[in-house]
Amino acid sequence: MTPPGIVIHRDQDVLAAAVAARLVTRIADAQAARGSASVVLTGGGVGTAVLAALAASPARDAVDWRNLDVWWGDERFLPSGDPERNETGARAALLDHVPVDPVRVHPMAPSDGADGDAPDAAAARYAAELRAAVRPADHGPVPSFDVLMLGVGPDAHVASLFPGMPALRDERPVVAVLGAPKPPPTRISLTFASLRAAREVWVLAAGASKAKAVRLGLTEPTSEQAPVAGARGRERTLFLLDRDAASELPPGAGRSASS
Repeated sequence: MTPPGIVIHRDQDVLAAAVAARLVTRIADAQAARGSASVVLTGGGVGTAVLAALAASPARDAVDWRNLDVWWGDERFLPSGDPERNETGARAALLDHVPVDPVRVHPMAPSDGADGDAPDAAAARYAAELRAAVRPADHGPVPSFDVLMLGVGPDAHVASLFPGMPALRDERPVVAVLGAPKPPPTRISLTFASLRAAREVWVLAAGASKAKAVRLGLTEPTSEQAPVAGARGRERTLFLLDRDAASELPPGAGRSASS
């Protein structure tokens, strides 16, 4: 597995626009090669800003939206339409503005969904949906996502994989997370097994509050106390940062500065 690449942008606005442009290119290339593509979305400020920048960009027309599968890396286990759900933010920022095939948009179940207030059942349902989308070339229980985007918390968590919690060691593709230290306490998350199935993993971070987590993600040898250190793609891993989030990187970290 090659070391992560690092790209640093001036500020969050430039970062969001640059990641949106990079995402268009990656999706279009995958669709040209295989006829379809798959992405895993993240929530949070930067993740949502990327989707809004993509919706506003004329380059979005380069994507064949009808042949794109959209998944999520994690979700807050809240009722459908709750403003805190990652799905709600993604629909408002992008998905309601492009001609995606509704069948190919795969949100994680809400707490008022088919499984009711049973997060373990909802996680199992999502794992089954992922398994049903697997192609022979994927060689695993989940698809080989073309791009999987992750935000990172100040505590170095990614998706809903928090430091020291059992989900870090769970080998199932999707788990319910109970007692998360960040509200709401109940969530559904892909595990490392699923994150690492992606061809490319992009870690997005903006702001000085993320600087320590970014440093740990690039220097920590294990993922137990810094889950971001375990977020790696099969073919490539990118840390896409603004200058504040990159401010604690050690000398010689291999960063490449951008505008």
